[in-house]
Amino acid sequence: MEELEEIKNEINLLKERNKRVEADKAWETSKFRKIFVLLITYIVTSVVFYSIGVKDSLLNALIPTVAFYLSTQSLPFIKRWWIKNVKK
Repeated sequence: MEELEEIKNEINLLKERNKRVEADKAWETSKFRKIFVLLITYIVTSVVFYSIGVKDSLLNALIPTVAFYLSTQSLPFIKRWWIKNVKK
């Protein structure tokens, strides 16, 4: 009987862990997170550019922000190639 309780406890622990993992994955892939990170990146870059005297700092801050965004995308065609050719 004690063994059965131990197994039930382990199953419950696994279920709780799975919920946390699913929530973390949902956060990592959420549009809200992506937009928030982009906004923070743009604001920080704008402030830094303004502070160092970059002409049109608000406009120029878009360049590193867009570059950062593109660098964080999975780029499906490159991912497929990598999985096929590198990660066999």
